Order: sequence, then C-alpha cells, then structure tokens
Amino acid sequence: MKIARRKVLSLAATAVAFPALPRTGSAQSYPLRPVRIVCISAAGGTSDIIARLVGQWLSERLRQSFVIENRPGAGGNTAAELVAKASPDGYTLLMFGSNLMIGASFYDKLNYDLVRDIAPVASVSRETSIMLVHPSVPASTVPEFIAYARAHPGKINMASAGTGSGPHMSGELFKMMTRVNMVHVPYRGGGPALIDLLAGQVHVMFPGTTASIAYIRAGSLRPLAVTTATRSRALPDLPTVGDFVPGYEASVIFGLGAPRNTPVEIVDRLNREINAALADASVKARIATSGASVLASSPTEFGRLIADEIEKWAKVVKFSGAKPD
Repeated sequence: MKIARRKVLSLAATAVAFPALPRTGSAQSYPLRPVRIVCISAAGGTSDIIARLVGQWLSERLRQSFVIENRPGAGGNTAAELVAKASPDGYTLLMFGSNLMIGASFYDKLNYDLVRDIAPVASVSRETSIMLVHPSVPASTVPEFIAYARAHPGKINMASAGTGSGPHMSGELFKMMTRVNMVHVPYRGGGPALIDLLAGQVHVMFPGTTASIAYIRAGSLRPLAVTTATRSRALPDLPTVGDFVPGYEASVIFGLGAPRNTPVEIVDRLNREINAALADASVKARIATSGASVLASSPTEFGRLIADEIEKWAKVVKFSGAKPD
C-alpha cells in the first residue's frame, strides 16, 4: 500500500475533525456500563501492560470497570478491525502500538484504515529500543559496527521478532540510512530471536528495552546505542544511534483509539483523564520501569503523530521489500 503524505495528513485531519460534529450523548454521564479496551497483544505484552495501567486509572477515576480484552494476531490487525467496526459510543476502545502504523503500508489489503477508521484518543508512552550485538562482534560503538559491517557485507545476521515487526523495521531503517548490508533473520517472536542472539547464531538485533535490559545488565549482550532521539533514563550512559547516524529515530509508540465518530465529548474526557494519569508520579515511575517514557498529547496531536509515523515507516517498508509471510 503506497501512502502519500498529502493523503495521510488529509485522512488524519478528517479523523480528528469528525468527532467535532454535533452528536448525541453526554460525557458527564459516561460511562454508564463497563468499557472494554481491546489490546493488540497477548497478556503480558507491552501494550497489555500499558492497557492495564491505563484501565486501572480510568476505572478509579470514572468509577466504572475498564476491562482489558486481549486480541492478538495478524500484527494487531485483528484487534484494530474489531474496534473499527464497533459502535462509536465510547464503550469499545483500542490500545495499540507502532506495529499498526508500520502495518498500514506493510499489508497490501486490510479491512480497515487506521487513520480513517480509528479516532485518536490519547498517546500514552514511547518505548526505547536498543541496538544490541553478541559479544563476539568486534564493535563497541555504532561507528565501529558500521565499519565492521561494511568490511563484511552480507555476513552480518540481523534478528527480529518477525517480518514487519518493530525490531525488523528499526534494523531496516538503520540499513537504509547507513547503507550497510545485513541479512534479516525473522523469528516467531522476540523471545526466540534473543535466545539465538545470546547463542551467537545471529549478530545484531533492535529489541525493546523491556525484553533486553536484563541481558544487558548481566553482561550477556553488548548494547551499542538506544534508538530514540534522546537517551534512555533506564540506561543513561548509552548514546543514541542518532548521535552517529544523524536523523535516525525509531521508537515504539503506544496509545488509545476509538471507533471513528465517537462523540468528541467522550474522546476529550478520556484524553483529559489519561493525561492526568501521565502527570502522576507513580504512573510515570511504572512506565519508566519498562524503559519507556510518558507521551501526553491532545487527540489532534496524536493523530498527527500517527500520520507522521505511517509516512515514515512506509518509506522503510518500501526500502526493505518486505512482504507478509
């Protein structure tokens, strides 16, 4: 799926603007019954953890149950399609991450459109990924790795959690911007990929902080840099990839969405409550323990961020030539 910037931004503006139309219903009485938050990952996944944190806060503040419903599968598209087709009444929400923004161009045919059919409610967090190498790789810095990879084209195996996954696209962005030749080795999940990285079967990977920080602290794997534009509070001594590859930035964004045409009053109330949570010290601390940082925004700002991420990853998907398995 080729997505032009003008089209993406136009769709984003439409998706954000639609809730401003007159609607029936009152946010003052919302919610009158339990709300379900459909999550793109299985229980224990990062988006599930974030969903439960947000759900608990909303339950306490709005005095109604916010129930997490895990719907993993098809790169998160199973959950997204379910929410896209749900009634726009505020009682079905979507907790999703950057994989849907990548998937907008990675999958040729989807039964929904992320920008058109999912109204942005609130961004929640930005998770750092880490460029990790096996200790056998003779590189302790990003420039040393680039030099080594260029001296051994096609000899570096790059593991990922699967074709089209965040770690895969973070690696492809690195390849695109540095022009190094690495061989992509996809796995069925980040766990198996990390096991082979630990064993030296593959050489480099770009996993999230949550999955990899224990191995870094144990000295089993060597971190070269974080992928975000700023350093990680969990690993403050690590530089960013962008310090050596200007403009490089890859992170996993998590946020809450709702079916298109959900009343603006409900969207705004949820946004206010979530932003209040993100300003709370205990919530900030819990998000920080996973190597992420809070990412508060308005619905409009979140919509623009989604559009920008879709455009960015569309270029990387095209460069990689990757197709769904």
